[in-house]
Amino acid sequence: MALAFYSITGQTRRFLAKTGLDAYEITDADPYHAMNAPYLLVVPTYDDEMLEPVIEFLGYQNNARDLQGVAGGGNRNFNELYIHNAKDIARGLDVPVAFDFEFNGTAADVAQFQKVVRQFESQKSRS
Repeated sequence: MALAFYSITGQTRRFLAKTGLDAYEITDADPYHAMNAPYLLVVPTYDDEMLEPVIEFLGYQNNARDLQGVAGGGNRNFNELYIHNAKDIARGLDVPVAFDFEFNGTAADVAQFQKVVRQFESQKSRS
């Protein structure tokens, strides 16, 4: 399963690095990258305006259509705002919130995320 992510402070980038999975990093300088395959999106939680590159990425070519699910990173101290960006994207594009993790994730989060990615990959191969 392909992965794309956006990182502002580096927490999301550190989480993905710990998984050992290949992932495309959405950047502020050039958010226009076509995934050209089903993928999962991993986003941090910040003010909506700070995720403008992600919105541009999702609007590019077939990226919104190819999105299979969203994973969100955040801080549980934010209560109902915890992973709100992932929830908003998932709701807007009618895909599931596939996973959530706090800060840059624990070893258990990494293992569970790898399992989630394998499950999505398995579902894709049966389609």
